[in-house]
Amino acid sequence: MSRFIRVIPVHEAVSRLLSIAPDPGTEMVGLSGALFRIPNEDIIASHDMPGFARSIVDGYAVLSSDTIGAGESLPAMLTCTGRIEMGSADPGSIVAGECRYVPTGGMMPEGADAVVMIEYAETAGDQILVMKPVSSGENYVAADEDFTSGEMIIQSGHRILPQETGVLAAAGILSLPVRRTPRIAVIATGNEIVAPDQVPRPGQVRDVNSIVCESFIRQCGCIPLSLGIVPDEPDALTAAIQEAVVQADAIFISGGSSKDDRDATARVIADLGRVLVHGIAISPGKPTIIGEIRNRPVIGLPGHPSSAFMVMRAICAPLLAAMSGITLPEQHSSATLDAGIPSAKGREDYVRVRLREGVATPLFSKSGLLHTLVESDGYVRVPAESEGFETGLVVEVILW
Repeated sequence: MSRFIRVIPVHEAVSRLLSIAPDPGTEMVGLSGALFRIPNEDIIASHDMPGFARSIVDGYAVLSSDTIGAGESLPAMLTCTGRIEMGSADPGSIVAGECRYVPTGGMMPEGADAVVMIEYAETAGDQILVMKPVSSGENYVAADEDFTSGEMIIQSGHRILPQETGVLAAAGILSLPVRRTPRIAVIATGNEIVAPDQVPRPGQVRDVNSIVCESFIRQCGCIPLSLGIVPDEPDALTAAIQEAVVQADAIFISGGSSKDDRDATARVIADLGRVLVHGIAISPGKPTIIGEIRNRPVIGLPGHPSSAFMVMRAICAPLLAAMSGITLPEQHSSATLDAGIPSAKGREDYVRVRLREGVATPLFSKSGLLHTLVESDGYVRVPAESEGFETGLVVEVILW
């Protein structure tokens, strides 16, 4: 392996990563497990819905022609031939001059083409006085008015929402093929790293990156698999990666991506597979690694949590979206910079900012410090062709 990082533009790094994004495949889930899953094929209605003509109000099923000109001063008089019970499969029929009471959701009798709301009708024995005319099709739905047989209910690739599970139930769809949820292995490296539940000794720090990575992976609709902390030893990292490729669809490794002699991540990836990228023109996160082992993308993230998080936003999010089908929502807010942001031309800078009443304050800090992750409301992207932003410039802030 070369000791020198050869940087490439962010867009090229993302393109190379997407070119090796694996298809997670398909699995069948029951209706109760369909929420927020993504169908791998169009979901089609197998029959007309609701399947029979039904009233959408409490009232009287009528022939609309019998109500022409009806009003309070001169109501239309119809003979009520009975009441339709809910769930009745035989509502009977009516002819001109007749009507039948039908509750909301009740089946329409044959011959009826409208429903008069009960508020606009009065009873006089078996006679019904209709005070307002109705037009054909008013106050009821036809047998195929919701969905027709063969019509698409939910399109492939659409994330199923709570209200749509009800439509699936109405269609009698009890199971459906969905995209399998990708599993992403997370490995932390470093002799100085200890688990969060341990008290660090001098020279040690708690493992922050694993928690950040796992949380971000969940936010992107994937399942994180924690493979723990491994020391800065090639054999230990090799064993951890070999375990990861068996269990996961992609692998995130935090730490060990720089060119220090003890940072073995790139060498191990090259030995087990191939390194596509080692160095991206991005700050923070320049030494990021992109590789592939047994058709699994492997991303070597910087060791500093703030740098690792920004790389996940800029580089890893498109990969996770391609695999899971769930794009991370991105909200923007225009704001005026109250301090300048210097930048080196040819490098994309991702600068965290705090927002207050339309003013963005850049939060600069030394590598390894965490406070900007909680103090910031989002970040500003300085494009590679820019030499920075001046104080007073209106910028787009990408919100967390």
